[in-house]
Amino acid sequence: MTLKASDLPSVSLSEDGEVRYLHLGTEWVQGTMLIDKPFDIELEYVQRMMAWLLFVEPDSVPQRRAMQLGLGAAALTKFCFKKLRMDTTAVDINPQVIAACRTWFKLPPDSARLKVMLGDAAEVAAYAPFHGTVDALQVDLYDDEAAAPVLDSPDFYADCRRLLTDEGAMTVNLFGRQSSYERSLGHIREAFGDTAVWTFRPTREGNTVVLALRTPQHPERLQLLARADEVQSRWGLPARKWLKVFKAWQA
Repeated sequence: MTLKASDLPSVSLSEDGEVRYLHLGTEWVQGTMLIDKPFDIELEYVQRMMAWLLFVEPDSVPQRRAMQLGLGAAALTKFCFKKLRMDTTAVDINPQVIAACRTWFKLPPDSARLKVMLGDAAEVAAYAPFHGTVDALQVDLYDDEAAAPVLDSPDFYADCRRLLTDEGAMTVNLFGRQSSYERSLGHIREAFGDTAVWTFRPTREGNTVVLALRTPQHPERLQLLARADEVQSRWGLPARKWLKVFKAWQA
């Protein structure tokens, strides 16, 4: 189904002096930016969307490719592009969101390493030429009501898995009722397999990040601690704190 411009929520902004907020037609926050540090990640759950860094060699990160399905306020896109120096592609269905990110959220223009696409995330995930090319896939697809992910079927997550390289990982923001989370988690497990899935505890705001690996990994605790130290020292992400609330999924 092709959405008309009139079907898409309108974009609005707000500020509290230090943080700029993106809204899609409601008071729900769809993304943020620290005004004085526009390339940092401000929201806790968005920081957790970077947990795939625990599963790759840090020195290899600039040679990898990132893709975001759902742009939000472009925090992940900017971080992958500017801080991690990765080839980065972002996809959003709403041209107002892309325009707002470029105007108000310091999203750089397209370049050899950065491409922002206006399009449907489901079509991009199913596009065969992209399959096997993405190392870090970050999925955050909510509409103005923010009740459950807009795309959330086993078939969609299977397409997301196809996007990934053998060492690739997908992180997904799940927000909403417990029943919605359990359904979404079940669909991810169906597409990736139970041994490939890791989960965070919910944030105070109710966001739960799930990570799914193309090829299952279960590093030893000491290895994860060492990797977390390196992620935190290199890129300023609170990776040591992640390990207190992050674990492999168990039935």
